Order: sequence, then C-alpha cells, then structure tokens
Amino acid sequence: MARSLVIKVTAGADAPERCNQAFTVAAAALASGVPVSLWLTGEASWFALPGRAKEFNLPHAAPLTDLLDAVLAAGRVTVCTQCAARRDITVDDLIDGVRIAGAPAFVEEAVTEGAQALVY
Repeated sequence: MARSLVIKVTAGADAPERCNQAFTVAAAALASGVPVSLWLTGEASWFALPGRAKEFNLPHAAPLTDLLDAVLAAGRVTVCTQCAARRDITVDDLIDGVRIAGAPAFVEEAVTEGAQALVY
C-alpha cells in the first residue's frame, strides 16, 4: 500500500515559519510522488482565497503561492468548515480546486491505511 500524507496547517502569517514548513513539506512530498491532502485551518484558512498567498513573505523560503499552486496541481487542498465559517469564507470565495470540509473528512483521511498525519 502506498503511503500518503495528510498535512494540517494551523498557522498563517501569525507564525510564518511553521506555516511555510507545512506548505514546503506538502510540495516536496508531492514532488517525490507521495499523495498529499493539505488542510488549511485557523489563520491558514485565509490562503484559500485568491491573492492571499502572494501577500505572504518569508525570507529564504519558496513563495507560498508557488507551493500552494504545486499542491493544487497534484494534491488536495481543504479548508476546515468551522474555520471558514468563523472568517465568513464561503465556497464562492475560494481558489478553484479548494474545498471546504469538516472534522469527519479529516479523520477519515487521517486514519486511512497507509496515511501519515502531520500537524503544523
């Protein structure tokens, strides 16, 4: 059975290094052929909106917009249902390819045989 990663990023611009690490690991895993599901929760939820990743800047790190594009091209990106609701983010606001789903979907992905969950 192939391994997969379910990565939950709980930080945004409030903790830029932790945020960027999650996106970097997701993009690197996909480039290595590992299936990835990236979950945007908390302040990371904002990166599901057009243009928000471009505003993020971390010296000596790959641009967040490039990392997000890589994940969208080859993996899955999900925004937490409650996190989206608390920020008045609706499905109509999202970048194409991003979905909104809740804890049951996260748990289902995380406990799938061969899955490894990482939380940043």
